[in-house]
Formats: sequence, structure tokens, C-alpha cells
Amino acid sequence: MSRYGHTTAIVAAMSALALFAVPLQAVADDGPPKPRVDCSKAKNKDKPECQNKRGALDDEIINGAYWLAHTGKLKESLALLDTVADKDNPRALNARGFATRKLGDVDGALPFYARALAIKPDYVQAREYLGEAFLAKGDLARATEQLDEIARRAGTASVSFANLKREIAAFEAKRAVPG
Repeated sequence: MSRYGHTTAIVAAMSALALFAVPLQAVADDGPPKPRVDCSKAKNKDKPECQNKRGALDDEIINGAYWLAHTGKLKESLALLDTVADKDNPRALNARGFATRKLGDVDGALPFYARALAIKPDYVQAREYLGEAFLAKGDLARATEQLDEIARRAGTASVSFANLKREIAAFEAKRAVPG
């Protein structure tokens, strides 16, 4: 995609997200609606009404970034993640690690997973992706450690456990084939 097309796609995605992130003003039964606080103005950024909107917008951005990454638009995913307000959001860090790893930079992805897990140790999807990164480096022992952590924290019926177990089995099967 050209630089212009890349920028246009990000602007379009952000515009769509902004439309959905702005809550509709509810009309109360007991009088006229309260005036809306414009959270785009710097003077209002610390008002309680604007705090939740930024978090909600970050969630929408992260969801969009996951979708882009899982459809192979890895650079676009990373560009969208650059717009997240909370740079220490574990989901954003995990998504950044995923896209970075899928671009072939496994070593570059590891710090994102580590930071996400330092903030939220029970975040099993980050553990799943970290385990997959260890497999990409050929480190079965560390991948298995992550599988054990997922089992301990979320159980063996969790999606993250099943996904990493499947990846470990595929890794072992590939390694067992001579040649």
C-alpha cells in the first residue's frame, strides 16, 4: 500500500472509530439533556466525563488493530496502535507484540509481551503469544512454561491453553520429521 493509501486507511479507520466512540446523548425523563463535554479540548481532558471515553476509544483502537493484524495488515495494525492514548495498556502491548512477531521480528516482540505481563500477570493471551514467540525461536522449554502458566491461571479448558498446546504439538511434530 502506498504511503498515501496507508495514511488514508488510518484516517478512515480513526474517523469510523470516533463516530462509534461518541456516546449518544440520552434525554432524561426529568428535564432537558445535560450539555455534553467536548473531550477533544485540552481544558477538558482531565474531566471524569472524558476519562472513560479515552479508555473506550483505546479499546476500539486495539480491537481494530487486532483485526488488521489477523488479516495480515501488520504495518497498518502497528500504525493504528501508535494512536492509543494509554501506552501501557496490556492489550495494546500484546497486540503490538503480535504484529511485530508476525512481521518476523520475534526478538522485538518479546519486550511487549513481557511488559504486558508485568502489568497484568494473568493475561493468558499474552502468555499464549509469548509461548508462540518462544517456539519461533526454537525454545520449547520456555513455551511449555507459558502453557503451564496458562493452565495454572485460566485452566486447561481456556482458549489460550488450547491454542498454545496446538502450536506446541505442531512444533514437536515438525521437529520429529527427519530431514
